[in-house]
Amino acid sequence: MVCDPLSRYWKVVEGKAEARYLIAKRTQIEVDLHSDTGTLWKVHDRQRNGDSQQGSVSLLELKVELARRMLEDCVLCERTCHVNRASGMIGHCGVLDASISSEFLHTGEEPELVPSHTIFFSGCTFDCVYCQNHDISTNPESGLQISPERLSNIIVRRARANEEECHGTFEPYISRNVNWVGGDPTSNLLFILKTLSQCEINLPQIWNSNMYLTDMTLRLLDGVIDLYLTDFKYGNDECAKRLSKIDRYVEIIRRNHLIAKRQAEVIVRHLVLPSHLECCTRPVLTWIADNLEGAKVNVMGQYRPAHNAGSHNDISRPLSASEYASALRIAEDLGLDLVG
Repeated sequence: MVCDPLSRYWKVVEGKAEARYLIAKRTQIEVDLHSDTGTLWKVHDRQRNGDSQQGSVSLLELKVELARRMLEDCVLCERTCHVNRASGMIGHCGVLDASISSEFLHTGEEPELVPSHTIFFSGCTFDCVYCQNHDISTNPESGLQISPERLSNIIVRRARANEEECHGTFEPYISRNVNWVGGDPTSNLLFILKTLSQCEINLPQIWNSNMYLTDMTLRLLDGVIDLYLTDFKYGNDECAKRLSKIDRYVEIIRRNHLIAKRQAEVIVRHLVLPSHLECCTRPVLTWIADNLEGAKVNVMGQYRPAHNAGSHNDISRPLSASEYASALRIAEDLGLDLVG
C-alpha cells in the first residue's frame, strides 16, 4: 500500500487531526520567560525532543519570546546580519516591521493546496535577478502594516463561507490552509508566531520559502508548520551567487530540506531556468530523489525573463517547450512523485 506523502496535511484539512500550532498553544511548560536566552533554548529543545512538562507558559509563547530575542541580533536567515532589528536597525532584507503586500484566496497554487490563503510579505532574503515578484521583494516597506490580532481575524474570515458575498449563487471558496510567503516569510517570523498565538482555527500552516533559514529559525518552526512548500533553485553555488547573490547555497538548502523533511511534510518546487538543465535541474532533481523520499515535487515551467534577467544572456529568454519537456522526463525517470 502506497502512503500518501501529504496524509497528515489532508487529515488537518478534513478536521481529523490538529494543526501543529494549536498543539504548541496547548502544550504547557515550566519556564520563566525572563530567563537568559540560553536557558530558554534548553527548555525549548527539551520540549521539542518530547519531554513532557507542566506549567503556565505555552510552547508557542516560548517560541514567540525566542523569536523576539533573535531580532535583537538577527540571524533568522543565513545572511546572519547580526543587526538589532528591535531597535530599528535594518539588515540585508530591509525588513523592519512586517508589511503585507497582499492576502487573498489563491487558486493558482498546487492542486493539493487550493484555495490557499496566501499572505505575501514585502522584502526578501534573496536578490534574484529574474524575480517575478520584484515589486514586493525589493520594496520591504511597501504594503500594509497591520496587527497580529487583525490578521488573525482575517484568517478566520477567509476560512469561513461568506454567503453574503456569494449571493447564494455558488458554493463559496473556503481557505484550505494558511500560506506564509513573500518575498520570503523568514524575516517576519516573530509577526507570524504572534499572529498564530491569536488564532484558534484548525488550518494547516504552510511555510512557502526559499529555505535560506538558519537552524535556529527552523527550530522555532518545528511544531508550528504542517507543510513546507520550498524552493530548490540551483544545483551549484556558482549559479546561485551569480543569479541570486547568495553564498553557500547548496550546502544550506540541502541541510534545510533534510531538516524540513524530519519536521513535517514537504512539497519541493523547482523552477526550470532556460539553459540550466544540466547545471541545475538535473542535479537538483537527482538530489531530491536520493534524499527526500516521499516528498512531492513540482517541476515548474512558467519561467519568464523578469526584473533584471535581460542582462544575463542565459536567462534572457522564456523557457522553451522542449526544455520543459526534458525537465519532466528527468523527473519521471528519477521516479519523483509530481504534484497534481
